[in-house]
This record gives sequence, structure tokens and C-alpha cells, in this order.
Amino acid sequence: MRDKGADYLIYDQASGTYRESPEQMVRDDVEKHYWLHVGRTILKDWRLYVMLLPTILVFLFWRYLPMYELLGAFKVGDQVKSVSEQYFAGFSYFKTLLVGGGTGGLSMEFWRALRNTFLLSFYGLCFGFPMPIILALFFNEVRSNIARSVYQVLTYLPKFMSTVVMTSLVMMLVKQGSLTSGAGIVSRFMARIGLISEEMANAGLLNNPGFFRGIYQISGIWETAGYDSIVFFAAIIAISPTSYEAAQIDGAGKMAQMRYVVLPSILSTIVIMLIMRIGSLLNIGYEKVLLLYNNNTYVTADVVSTFAQRYGLAGAQKGIASAAEMMNNVVGMLLVIGANTVARKASNVSLY
Repeated sequence: MRDKGADYLIYDQASGTYRESPEQMVRDDVEKHYWLHVGRTILKDWRLYVMLLPTILVFLFWRYLPMYELLGAFKVGDQVKSVSEQYFAGFSYFKTLLVGGGTGGLSMEFWRALRNTFLLSFYGLCFGFPMPIILALFFNEVRSNIARSVYQVLTYLPKFMSTVVMTSLVMMLVKQGSLTSGAGIVSRFMARIGLISEEMANAGLLNNPGFFRGIYQISGIWETAGYDSIVFFAAIIAISPTSYEAAQIDGAGKMAQMRYVVLPSILSTIVIMLIMRIGSLLNIGYEKVLLLYNNNTYVTADVVSTFAQRYGLAGAQKGIASAAEMMNNVVGMLLVIGANTVARKASNVSLY
């Protein structure tokens, strides 16, 4: 009778015993000296790992170590003390945010901030996500390399401006205040064509909660659309010219080529970028909102990040701020998992 381990052994008829096959001996040697091989590989390519070291340190100090402070969402005590010195209090902060827990106004503010976060992100997904694809299609149709380079540089430039500079430009265009001598040029133009009243233009569009979301989305598209089009343009130029030639033989014009050649060819890239965009659906950076909003626009402008900043730093309620951000990130993680699952089943393309 063969031994249980004889599946990878060879039977020696002369001695009547089993011995390891040469392939198994090689596998055993590789497994035995695995870390030795890893060390030799690192030494061989040590320059690449030295270049990788700053990125590892950034992720370690700015992504992983701060996770320890998330324990503050479950602990109550003196905010001056460290998290380890506070005592565990369960989900009391989450209860306060969700159902009030004796602080009804705080709960209402959180739900308002969560709603605004979702709406701003959803509008950005609906209107902001297609714009880089449209720009990439436009760049692909520009035949002059010089003209295309100029157009691309002009659309990339806003991405490299600081948030402070960008928001200051927005304020100069739409708001009356210290940055402008009167109503902004956009406000005056809208008043001239009858879209808004003169009083509203003089008061400043950023002081009107009804205009905040539109201003935020338009400025976001202006800032990021050109830079985000790089990925889609790279996918487009990788399409084989024979695909265009076959479409032209079949009588396809430019629009038909975009529909039946370009878009199907970059569909996998679009799906991957869409999943990543959905993953950050609720992660709105507080810097831009913080610079643009004011007390008059809290009802439509306040998001989870600014809510956490206001209560965590200005209000010294770190537990409330940590709980709000954790809930926001958990919802974002669930959105990533859901979007990835739907994409994998619908198009057989997924992020993981």
C-alpha cells in the first residue's frame, strides 16, 4: 500500500521504497531558501527599493499610524489625554450622531452634512466623470500635434494651482467682497441676461445656498477634467489603427468610429476608473468647501469633512469627529465593494 505522501514520490523498484521526484526536490529547496532568494533579489535591485522607500514612509506615517486614533471614536474621556488613557464607551458617539442621544441639533447637522456630501459627490459623478472622457475623445480628433499639446497644457494647468488660488479666482468671478470692487463678472453677466436679479448679484452667489452646488461642480470640472483625461487619452492612443481602418471600410464616420471602435476599446479603463471614483464618492476634501462656504450656505455646503473639522478642532470634540469620519469611510468602502461586484457581473471587468 502506498503512503499518504506518495503522490509526489517516485517508487524505486530495486529498493522497494519511495523517493522524492527531482521536481519535488527543487520545490523543497525553493521553499527552504525562500527568504534567501528574496534577500538576493532586494540586494540585486536595491536602487529600486531605495526609490520606493519614501512612498512607504508616507503611507506608514500618513495612512497607517493615524488609524490608531480611530479608537477615539469608541472612547470617552479628557480630550487632552491620549487615546490609550481614555476609557471605552462603546458606540455612544455613533448613537449621538445617528439618533441624537440628547443632542438632537448635532444629529440633524450630521445628517445634513452626510446628505450634502452624497449630493455633491453624486453630481460630480454624473457631470464630472464624463468630461475627461469627452476631452480625451476631443484630443484624439485633433490632428495637429502642436495644437493638441497646447490644448492639453491649457486644460492641465488648473490642476496644478493650489486650492487657495483656485477658490480665490472663483470668489472673484461670482462673489462680492474684499476680493472684488463689486459683483463678480459671472454674477453681472447672469444678471444682464436675466438669470438672477441685480440684488442677488450684488449680494454674491456664494452667499446664496442655492448656487453653491453648481459653483462647486463647475469649478471642480474646470480644475480636474483636463488632468483626469490623461488616463483615457492614453487608452485611446493604444487602440490599433487597423480597427479604425476596418470601420472606415464598413463606411463608419467619425461619430460611428467613436461609438463602435473607441468607446468599446476603452470600456475596461472606464469601468476601472468608475469603480475608483465611486470608492471616493463620499471622500470630499474639506479644503475647497471650507474656503468657499460660509454661515449662509451651511444648509447646502456643509459636508462630513467640514463637520468633523468644525467639531474636532474648533469644538474640541474629537470623538464626535472621529465617529463621523469613520461612518463616512465605512459607507465609502461598502460602495466600492458593491460597485466592483456589479461591474464584475455586468461586464466581467473589475478592480479586484
